[in-house]
This record gives sequence, C-alpha cells and structure tokens, in this order.
Amino acid sequence: MESVYIAIIIIWIFLFMYAIAGSIDFGAGFWAMYYRKRTDTKAASIANRYLSPSWEVTNVFLVLLVVALVGFFPGAAATLGTLMIVPFCLVLFFLTIRSAFMVYSYTVQKYTNMLVIISGVTGLLIPALLISILPAAIGGFVETIGDRQYVLLNQLFTSPTFYTHLGFGLSTELFLSSLLLSDYAREANSEETYHVYRKNAIILGPITLSFAVGAIFTLIPEAFWMFENMANEWLLFTLSLLAFATGYSALWWPSKKVSVGQPRVAVLLIALQFGLASFAYGSAHMPYFLYPNVTIYDTFTNEIMFQSLLIGYGVGMAILIPVFIWFWRLFMKDKRYLRQEAPH
Repeated sequence: MESVYIAIIIIWIFLFMYAIAGSIDFGAGFWAMYYRKRTDTKAASIANRYLSPSWEVTNVFLVLLVVALVGFFPGAAATLGTLMIVPFCLVLFFLTIRSAFMVYSYTVQKYTNMLVIISGVTGLLIPALLISILPAAIGGFVETIGDRQYVLLNQLFTSPTFYTHLGFGLSTELFLSSLLLSDYAREANSEETYHVYRKNAIILGPITLSFAVGAIFTLIPEAFWMFENMANEWLLFTLSLLAFATGYSALWWPSKKVSVGQPRVAVLLIALQFGLASFAYGSAHMPYFLYPNVTIYDTFTNEIMFQSLLIGYGVGMAILIPVFIWFWRLFMKDKRYLRQEAPH
C-alpha cells in the first residue's frame, strides 16, 4: 500500500474515533440539559454521570486528528485553513468555554446549572460546525482568485447538501448518545432510565437514516462526481445498511438484564455501521481533499517525515491504548461508580 494511503487511513481512524466519542459526549451533554428539570426520571443524572469523566478523553482524539492531518499533509494546511478557519475557531472557542465549566463547576456548586446549559448548547453547536466542513469540501463552494481562495457562503448556506449533512450530523449525535446511555443506564440497574433512552434511540434511528439517504441524493446536482464514486462503493454501503438494520433490531431482542432489548449489541453494530459508511464516504472522496484543486498526492509530506511520524504514532498508541482500556474499566464498568445515587 502506498504511504499516502497509509497516512489517510491513520487520519480516518482518528476521525472515526473522534466522531463516535464526540457524538456520544456532546449528545450526553444535550440530554443532561434536556432532562435537567424532569423529576420523574434519572435520565439527566445518568447523562451527567457518563459525561463527568469522558469529556477529557474525547478531546485527545481531536488533538491526534489535527496533528496527524498537519503532519502527514502539510501542503493542505493553507487551503484547508481557508475552508476551516471560521468553523474551527468557533469550535475551539466553544470547547474552551465548555472545558472551563467542566473543570470548575463541580467545585463551585452555583455554576452547576450553567454548566448543564452550556454543555447542552455547545453539544449541538460544535458538531454542527464540524459537519459543515464536509459539504464545502466536495467542490463548488470555494472560489480561487489568483493565489487566494474564498468560501462562497451564500451558495453554501442555500445548498440542500449543507442542510442534509447538518441534519445527519445532529441526528447521529443524538442517536449514538441515546444508544450508549441506554446501555449505561442498564449497567447502572436503572431500567426506567434505560427505557427513556431506548425510546429516544428508536425514534432517532429512522430519522438518522433518512438524513443519510438525503445527504447522498442531494449530491447529484452539486457534486455528481462524488455521487458516482459513492455508487462504486455500493458493497460497503450495503454492509453498512445491514449492520444498521441488525443493530436497530437489537433494541427489541430478548434480554436477561432488562425487559426487552440488547443495547450493547446495538451500540457495537451501529458503531460498525458508521465505520463502514464513513470509510465508503472517505473512499469516494479520494484522491481529493478539496475538489478539484487539492489532492492527497499534492499535499503529502516527504517519505522521511512520514516514517518518523509513523514511528511516533505507533509508540504513542502503544501507550494510549492501555490507558483507554483502563479508563473504560474504571469509569464504564465499575459498578460502584455506575450505581451511585445522584440528584436528578
């Protein structure tokens, strides 16, 4: 395999991990806000219990993604900077505010309610800003004049592709977080909360699928090259659809721990579904970073730097993976933490 594609796969892995972890993290923040005043359910308590230790880990994947992108493809920095400067600056601004409140609000109780609101609002704004980059990168929304590039915001904000991608990103966030929180509630022996999040997942599943289909077909008038390439990836998309159908049906499978449903199976299969679909989407986008001017070949680093980065990431992941496993066992599987009583 060519070095450039090894680098792209590494970036895709970090992107996928951040997309899954970030969706669940930001979605949990939204659900904590949504249920914060409900006294008939512990849904807000469960969401906060998950959110409390997880947000730090999520940001690690974002850092790894950005460093890998700039390290492996330094030539893309200028062009992608034009495309991403506004959304990324806003994302960093919202992440800074969110992180500050995450750190200090639990020690200063009067800010706890403000934390919940900020976490919920930024939990919607950050994914929306990040997903807005995808439709802009397919071409037709960036104009080159001389040696400068400009994003055509008027065309972008009136494009159906932009809004179907936006709807897909937000529904995905809420769907994935509902699935994981339903499993989290089950582990915490809170069946009532499990059914709250299971119901949310049942509603959001078809909505997410509808936005995904809409995002594909709105590409036809604006980026037919992308639609054609995606049609060539039909096998991966078919496997993705089968994984979605099986995972979604797992919410009705018989269970020993709860009255109905296997949320752990649903989470794993839906994550697999998103992995297959995102890999197919990324393959269809190749070899372009920004169609039609910026390709992965034009912007790739030299071979010596590639080898050095590869070794560095190998050593780094050898250290981080055991830490992530330990973190999972400590905060996601520890019964004492899961079943603690918290105000709701």
